[in-house]
Amino acid sequence: MAELRDQLANAGYGEVRTYLQSGNVLLLSDSAPEALARELEAHIASRFALDVPVVVRTRDELADIVARDPLGALATDLKRYQVSFLSSEPDAGVVERIKAAAGPGESVVVSEREIYAWHPAGINRSPLAMALADRKLGVVATARNWNTVTSLLELASVG
Repeated sequence: MAELRDQLANAGYGEVRTYLQSGNVLLLSDSAPEALARELEAHIASRFALDVPVVVRTRDELADIVARDPLGALATDLKRYQVSFLSSEPDAGVVERIKAAAGPGESVVVSEREIYAWHPAGINRSPLAMALADRKLGVVATARNWNTVTSLLELASVG
């Protein structure tokens, strides 16, 4: 993450910060989010020889995602409460398949370009978590637990 942070700072992005070893980067850019995602993918490919899809959210979008929290009243263990960030809204058939995959006690809400999922029995053996794998969604996706989501918002709000 330190090498990535240095690479992006040297490329001219402002206030580049990384969050733990989570693959999350906070930075300032004048680029539109979709253009920024492509720029970051190119930087990662050129420096690390990795083809990694990037999903970008602005600070305001992240604040909206937290404000929309539809499952917070259910989630008693924030490590088991995840948000999947999507590159675009999934089609209706995918949404129905995701909802049908929820196991006993699990809850899922698809809201715009995010999927909120509560896995009370854990994520590792969850059919819902398997259904949320990006290859099955038809869009680029990356998931973070609620602790990470709120920590990223806090970091993005400081500065």
